[in-house]
Amino acid sequence: MKLETKYFGEIEVQKDEIIKFPDGLPGFEDLKEFLFIENPDKEIPFHWLQSTKEEEIAFVVVNPFMFKKDYEFEIFDYTKEVLKIKDEKELALFVIVVVPEDINEMTANLMAPILINTKEKLAKQIVLEKSGYNTKHRIIDEIEKTG
Repeated sequence: MKLETKYFGEIEVQKDEIIKFPDGLPGFEDLKEFLFIENPDKEIPFHWLQSTKEEEIAFVVVNPFMFKKDYEFEIFDYTKEVLKIKDEKELALFVIVVVPEDINEMTANLMAPILINTKEKLAKQIVLEKSGYNTKHRIIDEIEKTG
């Protein structure tokens, strides 16, 4: 099938490439299907989650361990059931990034990571309410800490 996007133009997509979010994303509950678009430049760790229904909706995502080595949280049984997780090696972890004009002000939403079962093509954004993480964690702060 062909997918029209605002940022990537027309993309040819196979049905088995579509990632399903059974609960949608917080604030976007009606959008349940996304395409993971890997950055073609392997040196750049940022990728995209493109909605299959709304061509203007694409989230920049990154693996949080790229800049926050000590990032951790618990995956509850409910989430494991929804995602049909049998082996945690099937999981990919991402957080949504906001990239403003001044790239030094780039932030990541560490309070709501996205878990993707890469085998089942199921995903869920979970909210870590009492984690101490926030929705606008400055990435440059973490990079400066690790030098």
